[in-house]
Amino acid sequence: MSTLRQRLFSRLSGSRFRTTSQGATQRKTVTFGDGSAVSSKVLISVASVLVLLVIWWAATHKWGLPDGFAEQAERADRTESPEGRFSETKLVRACKADPDCSYSQLFNHRTLPSPVNVLKAVNELSTDGWRQNTLQAHTWASLERVLIGLLLGVAVGVPIGLAMGLSSVLKSLFDPIVEGFRPIPPLAFVPLLIIWFGIGETSKVTLLFFAALWIMIIGARSGVLSVQLSKVHAAYSLGASRPQVLTRVILPNALPEILTAVRVSLGVCWGTLVAAEIVAATEGLGFMIWDAQKKLRMDVVVVGIIVIGVMGVLLDLVMRKLETLLIPWRGKG
Repeated sequence: MSTLRQRLFSRLSGSRFRTTSQGATQRKTVTFGDGSAVSSKVLISVASVLVLLVIWWAATHKWGLPDGFAEQAERADRTESPEGRFSETKLVRACKADPDCSYSQLFNHRTLPSPVNVLKAVNELSTDGWRQNTLQAHTWASLERVLIGLLLGVAVGVPIGLAMGLSSVLKSLFDPIVEGFRPIPPLAFVPLLIIWFGIGETSKVTLLFFAALWIMIIGARSGVLSVQLSKVHAAYSLGASRPQVLTRVILPNALPEILTAVRVSLGVCWGTLVAAEIVAATEGLGFMIWDAQKKLRMDVVVVGIIVIGVMGVLLDLVMRKLETLLIPWRGKG
């Protein structure tokens, strides 16, 4: 009867049990409800990216074009103008002139370039560059601004958030300021920052600092408020001082919320930076995207978008690794 009860409870709770020689039961793994049991599957992630690439290729592929027609049209164009560049427009014109040629295409080079054209643009930007700066230089300029602004936001926002969670006086002092500035989009400060600091790096870094500051304050304050009071009482009962309670109990328990706020701030900083570089910049991924759009170079625009996405994924992976190292107990009860 006891074995039947164990099996029934195992099915209802989603847990698997292992019976010892003494007849006791021990949980082996949890299939639902345990955050530590949920992990990323590399193969599934790779498959999702491949599916997205296939959809992209299918949407930009020319369906129904006669075999070898594009190559023939390109050779004919090079014969007429050896120094000219074969384009989609010339291919359309050549196809219209041939009664046997017809094809369908969901997106053309002006609306969404194909993966092949994007790869060619990456090679062009890496060697020739855009506006006297290579793709690597534009990427590093944007990444440097994001990291500096984020670090400043963390350095200022975390202490303020901790103070608001620990002191009623400081909470009353900072709460109207934080709640008043938090809903304001960071880009609303762009005109003021340009007047105060010009179009140099200071205005952009200050803008990113504002974007990250309020998120870090809210994250640190929420982390302090989420600490279980029983843990604080247990620390005091063991003779811990107030600094020891802060460093040994409050900070470790608030760290998950703080790191989550850092990850959110990264995404907000990237979005804010691209918009800021559109307004006033001579280098950076946002500047490259905006300048390429004005010249109808959609392949360069897509390259900039992809680079921003890749940088965001890499930085998020770094943050996940930090979470594993700093808070290995997260999701384990």
